[in-house]
Amino acid sequence: MNLNSNIAKEKKYNKWIVILSIVIPLVVALLFGVKIDMELPVFLPPIYATINALTALVLIVAFIMIKNGKIKLHERLMKFAIILSVLFLVMYVLYHMTSDSTSYEGAYRGIYLFILISHIILSVAVIPFVLITYVRAITNNIERHKKIARITFPLWLYVAVTGVVVYIMISPFYA
Repeated sequence: MNLNSNIAKEKKYNKWIVILSIVIPLVVALLFGVKIDMELPVFLPPIYATINALTALVLIVAFIMIKNGKIKLHERLMKFAIILSVLFLVMYVLYHMTSDSTSYEGAYRGIYLFILISHIILSVAVIPFVLITYVRAITNNIERHKKIARITFPLWLYVAVTGVVVYIMISPFYA
């Protein structure tokens, strides 16, 4: 297949990428305003922090696998990283719908806020990058996939790692 054919296939997904890139952050923001009066049977922050850590590990292993030519394993790991990110998001929203926010009151508040704010902004920004990178892979636009993956990988890895750092920093302040 030629490049133009692959780009045409890729374009079929563009409206979904735009829709999901807008809808996901909007729904998350709206759900933050919804409070459900129930107590969850488990405390979710350490669970979703672990999912973030696992996501970071999967991203790194997937990067190593593609560098070693293990394309199928890379592909499976990347799909797993997407599933982990969705699972994280569901748990994160569920926690915030059922619990009050915790504020950081420690000596490193400025550092914490910088990490938290950059984590939040980049977690929204990475959505279209992940979707575009994935679509370019499944439509066999490998050169275009590689080009955007060079941006997506460090952004996504930063979001996953800073999610863990935010949890570690805020964990002493949970009630």
